[in-house]
Amino acid sequence: MRNLRGTYVHRGDGVRRRRRIKLMLWALGVIISANFVVSHRKPASASAETVGDQSNSFFSVGGQSKQLRLQLEAARGELTIARAKVERADRVMDFSSRYGITAGLAASIFDAALREGVDPDLGFRLVRLESEFNERATSRVGAMGLMQLMPSTAVQYEKGLQASRLYDRETNLRIGFRYLRVLLDQFKGNANLALLAYNRGEDNVWRDVKAGVDPGNGYDMHIMKGYKGKGFAQ
Repeated sequence: MRNLRGTYVHRGDGVRRRRRIKLMLWALGVIISANFVVSHRKPASASAETVGDQSNSFFSVGGQSKQLRLQLEAARGELTIARAKVERADRVMDFSSRYGITAGLAASIFDAALREGVDPDLGFRLVRLESEFNERATSRVGAMGLMQLMPSTAVQYEKGLQASRLYDRETNLRIGFRYLRVLLDQFKGNANLALLAYNRGEDNVWRDVKAGVDPGNGYDMHIMKGYKGKGFAQ
């Protein structure tokens, strides 16, 4: 059967899915608003209360207002959460379509990058160059998994880690993006130097920098081509 991933048909499925999600978000907002109005509408007979009854109920107004405000804030919070979920799903589907990978893998890369404070856009570029999104990738020198981590490097970030665990998607992405974040901090946000250090090793890059030698080997330029971010998650 022909693989339609990345084709017009696949992209159309992604667009339709995002439209359904946004429609659900709109419907949720309408339902919450309707319930809020209905549940707090005063009965018509309230206008017929006596002055004495109004006086007795005066002291409960403050409490009712506070309760209404809390409920309104809760409703707004639900909408904010729902909106954030829609935005995440939209970006994950965009990366999935752009790189021709499953939505599950795209979500794992997206979430792992954000958790470590790395821009997901840069993260996807790095994973593509390192392994072409192959979770079982192994280099001639022993680098493993999606982000081609050397076991000797990975164990510095997760003590006692067995090398075979680097073939686990979540483990590999977690350690790989944590390592990249450390390099971004180490090189004060210079994404080019951080990427070169990821590829060549930070000691080698620092040695060239201190000697006034260009540490570039083309690796960083390949990843950064067309990239407009700062390396860090916004």
